Amino acid sequence: MRQILAVICLVLSSFVAAEPIKVVASFSILGNLVQEVGGDRVQVMTLVGPGEDAHVWQAKPADLKKLSGASLFFVNGLGFEGWLKRVEQAAAYKGKVITVTKGIKPLTLKEEGHHDHDGHDHGKTDPHAWHDPRAVLVMVDNISAALQAADPTGAEQYRKNAAAFKAKISQLDTQTAAAFAAIPGANRKVVTSHDALGYLGARYQIQLFPLQGISTEAEPSAKEMAALIREIRKSKIKAVFAENISNPKLIDQIARETSAKVGPPIYSDALDTKAPANTWIGMFTHNTQAILAALK
Repeated sequence: MRQILAVICLVLSSFVAAEPIKVVASFSILGNLVQEVGGDRVQVMTLVGPGEDAHVWQAKPADLKKLSGASLFFVNGLGFEGWLKRVEQAAAYKGKVITVTKGIKPLTLKEEGHHDHDGHDHGKTDPHAWHDPRAVLVMVDNISAALQAADPTGAEQYRKNAAAFKAKISQLDTQTAAAFAAIPGANRKVVTSHDALGYLGARYQIQLFPLQGISTEAEPSAKEMAALIREIRKSKIKAVFAENISNPKLIDQIARETSAKVGPPIYSDALDTKAPANTWIGMFTHNTQAILAALK
């Protein structure tokens, strides 16, 4: 009888859904990557939400509560979250911190003099690796490994989710590379509102002219603006793009003083609350299609 009851309990337990693992991602783009891999086995919460700027973000009590109750904390690293240690300490976080960019060779920023704005000094390292699909494949692997270690019962599901997601990313990368390759290299020049698309530019050989540096708080001087306007006229750059977390006034000024057209908003450091840019795939597709349309 005991054996029969044990078998019955085992069968019944297989139908009881496991409690989702509570995890926190530092910002919205990373939160989507974690959700894609974790599926319904994880409850993903983000600190810097859709449409919010991680460069100027400050934690609220609700954010600290999210983190204090989480098992895993997924962060980008590479200096992106300048507030990271301060928030961990304030939340008394005792769980594991997973840096998803581990194994990625970061790009080095060309310009000198990166300013420290309330702890947001990135030095010479460009943290925006999520704009290169090849880097995202590494990030997905790191996320999958961390979830498997934390939840061995769901390991096979995490592997399957990661494999399916990576297949979509690779296909999208192949299609995008072919589309940019069809445009002459001399025409692949774009002005953006801040220096966040370096990985995208490096992947598809796009020459980028950012108005601001790595921080969205530092605005260009009048001398720098004048030099950029001269370069746009000289190089006949066709398009300028503001980002969803940036003030578009500088982009509008450039458009008025040159023949460049203002393209649709580019999503750089944050997702949107609605489609198409409410997922990484949607964001990447929107950004690349907008740039391709402008360059053509």
